[in-house]
Amino acid sequence: MQFHIDKTDAKARACTIKTARSTIQTPVFMPVGTVGSVKSLDANDMLNILDAQIILGNTYHLYLRPGDKIIKEFGGLHNFTKFNKSFLTDSGGFQAFSLSDISKADENGVMFKSHIDGSTHYFTPKKVLDIEYNLNSDIMMILDDLIKLPAEKKRVELSIKRTVKWANESIEYHKQVQNEGYALHQNIFAILQGGTDEFYRKMCANELCELDFDGFAIGGLSVGEPNQDMYDTVEFTTPFMPENKPRYLMGVGTPEDLVENVERGIDMFDCVMPTRNARNGTLFASFGKISIKAARFISDNLPIDEECDCYTCKNYSRAYLNHLFRSRELTYFRLASLHNLYYYINLMKQIRASILDEKFSEFKKEFYSKRGK
Repeated sequence: MQFHIDKTDAKARACTIKTARSTIQTPVFMPVGTVGSVKSLDANDMLNILDAQIILGNTYHLYLRPGDKIIKEFGGLHNFTKFNKSFLTDSGGFQAFSLSDISKADENGVMFKSHIDGSTHYFTPKKVLDIEYNLNSDIMMILDDLIKLPAEKKRVELSIKRTVKWANESIEYHKQVQNEGYALHQNIFAILQGGTDEFYRKMCANELCELDFDGFAIGGLSVGEPNQDMYDTVEFTTPFMPENKPRYLMGVGTPEDLVENVERGIDMFDCVMPTRNARNGTLFASFGKISIKAARFISDNLPIDEECDCYTCKNYSRAYLNHLFRSRELTYFRLASLHNLYYYINLMKQIRASILDEKFSEFKKEFYSKRGK
């Protein structure tokens, strides 16, 4: 992987990441394709309509169904899904967190029961990487110990201890595999934990950032803490992260979250929000958001957003989308998801342009002004 900082504007960064399969210009938002598919969309939508350079797949879900060995038989995620740009695969740590009633972590890994059939499985740092090697993803996240906030300090300390231990095991194993001539184009990112406590964030960052990872992510945020606590934690943490490697904030977030955290030095984001909200009737726009199911849109001939150039806005009215949603027509999910993802991806392009022109602060003011804030 090649990484280059093209321009900075205060802490905001415009960078270029080159993997074996695509060139990714940051800041970048990665659509979430949990089981190898962004919900309601296919590879043509992602490649030719949205021009996505990277999407996220989930190791936990793909391991359970259809199985990483089956995907390997098809040549990895790219050939299996026909999305030939970059894939980033999550480690499964978030699923251990979100499915905590059917999972249990110890010092060596995470034991969990499948949400599909109740079968028992055990993820270790090596096991997770072996799955990701089979998936053939371009960026592999390592296993980490994610905890819910707020948390007792003892639990935060344990999370860091496990995360650092697993990171050392992961990087050692990955180097061994590469020395044997395998996974040479696959890159590995570590995940910084520590809750919202500055002492623990610094401790975790200092230990992990000494290791030779290709990039670093901030995990364990947007899990119940106030937004300002997330922003403050990111602002505190990024100075401890290498300047010459990508910085990824996992599972975040709203358009406002993206703007705020780019300002604090983050390059990469992912979140299910644009597609999940689309399915539930919430559509993002330059002026904020609308609930398309509202009665006032029944005969509205305007597009979702008159400033938007997405496929949906160029072809369909609010009235039609309102009708599709109320009729529970499947076409609605595709059109709404295309719009919301286009909004997110285009927002990142606008932010990047403002950084390159050293006008990010002006962009941010206009962004909030259009929302009446």
